[in-house]
Amino acid sequence: MCGRYANSKSSPDMAALFDAADLIAGAWDPRYNIAPTTPAPVVRRSKSRDERVVELARWGLVPPWASDPGIGSRMFNARIETVSSSRAYKRPFASRRALVPADGWYEWRKLPGGGKQPYFFTRPGGVAFAGLWDTWNQGDLHLMTFTVLTCPAVGEAFASVHDRMPYVLPPERFAAWLGEEDADEAELLAGPAPSLPDDIEIRKVGRAVGRADNEGPELVRPVDAEEGPSTIPGL
Repeated sequence: MCGRYANSKSSPDMAALFDAADLIAGAWDPRYNIAPTTPAPVVRRSKSRDERVVELARWGLVPPWASDPGIGSRMFNARIETVSSSRAYKRPFASRRALVPADGWYEWRKLPGGGKQPYFFTRPGGVAFAGLWDTWNQGDLHLMTFTVLTCPAVGEAFASVHDRMPYVLPPERFAAWLGEEDADEAELLAGPAPSLPDDIEIRKVGRAVGRADNEGPELVRPVDAEEGPSTIPGL
């Protein structure tokens, strides 16, 4: 799964990296502990502008038919195994696919003696998750929301921490994912490249990331010493 990630890039840097128009206009600050229901940048193809755009959306997809936008707090991940058939995800999968820029993502490994140890998966230059976006409107309330696709963990090292991971896309597959090139469902949902683990650093980090209100670059810094039992409930 992917329930926390970091993105320290500025919106102009993301616009340059993804060859997209910057629609955020300074409304984004680097974040090292992005949690569900938090606004974060996504890259999508805008039909009205006929170009890629970088803009903010709330993490946790809210389908147009939802009666309460609170449903998004449970819909921050979509499984590649069911995304094309799910009631909530099949429409955005067909025509509203997005890229989610990230420095990397966090996963928690269960410890034999109890508790969990967080790890940060990262690489120089960052990664892009496969995502979906949708809009929700009710009266004067208008939301753009997104979800991150997940897939089975690739390789023994990844799986030793968690059995699932975000679906990381290589640059050569960005255009197809955004609908700029033809691709069938099997191609779109082929999963990450088997060689991905060779490029990723798995970094043990401090447990402070377990609190969604903790923020700052220290959250992604490696820790070497073994830590004692967590005082954070559930970790």
